[in-house]
Amino acid sequence: MDNIERFPILRVTDEGANEAEAMVAKEFSLTIILNNQELLNLLCTPTNLEYLAVGFLFSEGLLKSKDDIKKITVDDKRGVVWVETDADKGLSRELLFKKRFITSGGGTVKGASFHSATDIQGQAKIESKVVIAPHQVFKLEDKFRHHSQLFQASHGVHSAALCNTESILVFADDLGRHNAIDKIFGECILKDIPTDDRIVITTGRVPSEQLLKVARRKIPVIISLAVPTDLGVKLAAEFGITLIGSVRENRMNVYTNRWRVAT
Repeated sequence: MDNIERFPILRVTDEGANEAEAMVAKEFSLTIILNNQELLNLLCTPTNLEYLAVGFLFSEGLLKSKDDIKKITVDDKRGVVWVETDADKGLSRELLFKKRFITSGGGTVKGASFHSATDIQGQAKIESKVVIAPHQVFKLEDKFRHHSQLFQASHGVHSAALCNTESILVFADDLGRHNAIDKIFGECILKDIPTDDRIVITTGRVPSEQLLKVARRKIPVIISLAVPTDLGVKLAAEFGITLIGSVRENRMNVYTNRWRVAT
């Protein structure tokens, strides 16, 4: 795999030590430029950079429609994605400095966000009638957990997927859980894959910025193998999203809008 690096290691156990080889996920720096204005640098895996850039711009509300995009240019070697729009979507340097903040993230790989309290207040409630049974959640979780070859090799990435109640439709993995979700949304936007009445599964925690990303795509259910934050739970309730966490070994916690889980 192109996103794996192999290193010689000394593997030590209580029975002794021996020479071995470890596979490690590659770390890549991506710069996103919108209308000739540099927005930020993201640490990511070196795959699906176009999806990541587009998904990030849409998730943060910097683009509203696929029709906003005039041109996308990707330089894989330099790690740059240029996105050009017909309208002036650039932000002033002063506004970027005021609005951008670093979001919660595992380890050294963190996300960046431009959303504010006004974004949350303007988010419409999701009225989807989608219902999922517990056995469907557990089957999706099992498929999802074994879907990533990169994780199986390195155990060093997060994953995210767009699903219906039976199967995985779009899948992505990355060093950061935010990036993984932006990659699946970027692919959906560029390929015109609908997200209404769908389900998102993620390996990462579910804080407020993740909820806002999901809500902007009108997705009624988010399933996490980990746990949410308090604000994540509160926003899920407010947005009409069913939030399911701590899914493993035929157990799960339903935090909000539990009527969508057919118990």
